[in-house]
Amino acid sequence: MSKSKRVGFKLDMTPMVDVGFLLLTFFMLTTQFKPQDVAEVVLPSSHSAFKLPDSDVMVVTVDKEGNVYLGVDSQNLRAQLFGVENRLRAGMQVQLSELSKLLREARIRNPKLRTVIKGDKESEYNVIQTVMETLQKENITRFNLVTDLEK
Repeated sequence: MSKSKRVGFKLDMTPMVDVGFLLLTFFMLTTQFKPQDVAEVVLPSSHSAFKLPDSDVMVVTVDKEGNVYLGVDSQNLRAQLFGVENRLRAGMQVQLSELSKLLREARIRNPKLRTVIKGDKESEYNVIQTVMETLQKENITRFNLVTDLEK
């Protein structure tokens, strides 16, 4: 009895390369990048190491000139609050007089929103105090102040 020679086989790698490029293209097209901040804010420092929530976040930003911006992390909610043309913006500048109405509307549309105040360390305290009083008038009694961690 003689042994027959083993026949080698050739594996075509073309379909695997196609699948790799399809996956790469899929992830490139579906990735959402963090939008640019609405205002340049230098945060005050603190010892707190509390992490910000990843989703369902409503950010009230106060820059050093005292301008107030409102932003939410959901594009759909931004479109409902500020219009479809502004759904890709991180936030919109708002007047203190209309902040209360926008906060109420955002909380009605998404009751799970957690509120965060991001204030510049050189901004006037009375603007941030007014924002905090507005939050309390809208029964938003739990909010976080964003700070830089001290080294």
